[in-house]
Amino acid sequence: MSDCEFHSCLREYMESFVALRRMSGTDYQSQTKLLKYFDNFLRKENLRATFLSQGIVDSYLSSISHLSPRSQQNRLSVIRQFCCHLSLFESHCYIPELRSIKNISSTSYMPFIFSKDQVRRLLATCSSLLPENSLRPYTYRMLFGLLYTTGLRVREALFLDIHDLHLESNRLYVRKGKFSKQRWVPLSTSTCSMLIKYLAIRQNTLAITPDAPLFINLKFKRLNYSNVNYTFNCLLNQCNITESKTSKPVIYSFRHSFATHRLLEWYQDGKDINSRLPALATYMGHVDIRSTQAYLHATAELLEQTNQKFLAYFRQNIVKGSEHE
Repeated sequence: MSDCEFHSCLREYMESFVALRRMSGTDYQSQTKLLKYFDNFLRKENLRATFLSQGIVDSYLSSISHLSPRSQQNRLSVIRQFCCHLSLFESHCYIPELRSIKNISSTSYMPFIFSKDQVRRLLATCSSLLPENSLRPYTYRMLFGLLYTTGLRVREALFLDIHDLHLESNRLYVRKGKFSKQRWVPLSTSTCSMLIKYLAIRQNTLAITPDAPLFINLKFKRLNYSNVNYTFNCLLNQCNITESKTSKPVIYSFRHSFATHRLLEWYQDGKDINSRLPALATYMGHVDIRSTQAYLHATAELLEQTNQKFLAYFRQNIVKGSEHE
């Protein structure tokens, strides 16, 4: 069955909407799935109209009120995009505002931030992965190390091929980023060294060709997300890295930890944070810093650094200034 197969009275509009999104170069797979949930709702409600009223949209939002606030927000976002498209053909179509969801919790979930010690323990534990004397321990150590040192999205790392590595210039090329965007990602000298060592070990297991996947499983096929996530959770248990009352470690915690630790290092080095945030956004594959801000979290170490910076400013500009008055 096609992933663009809709069944409600608005199916033709939905099909054209998805086709237009994909023609623009957008990978609309996950959003299409969310739109199909709405299509199923319209079919079950036996909707016959060629446009959407506020009542229909509100009724659908009520039917998904049991979902998490983020899930509700994602579904509403897709519906709003579709309604904007439908309004080009049906002027009476209602276009909901994103703020119309009333069940969004005032307390947001705090992403888990690894400490550097936890990252070291997690990477070291990769050596215990079975089978012994296989490539698997080296593969996962390299994969998780790359996620932490670069902040790559998990799927971006899994889609890397050998020819995407340009270690002579300390960078790699992300061909399949979010929304099908590509970008260059600079690498540290230590990360390049680890990749060179990993490739040497990998060469002994399987001959390397430029178009071969960088990270492979025991069957010499590209690693898939579900297996990687399962292995990640097994390693967490071995390391005794557990969730707290406010956050739970997930594989995307590497990306959050990368951004937060980078900000902390800039504070410690006395760098101009505001001038470097746009560079961080570009590095992480974001259009602007608003998306990057979701990855920056107030850890105890970061709060200490901002407090010290404020005290230094206060002493230099306020206290000394008042002494000269």
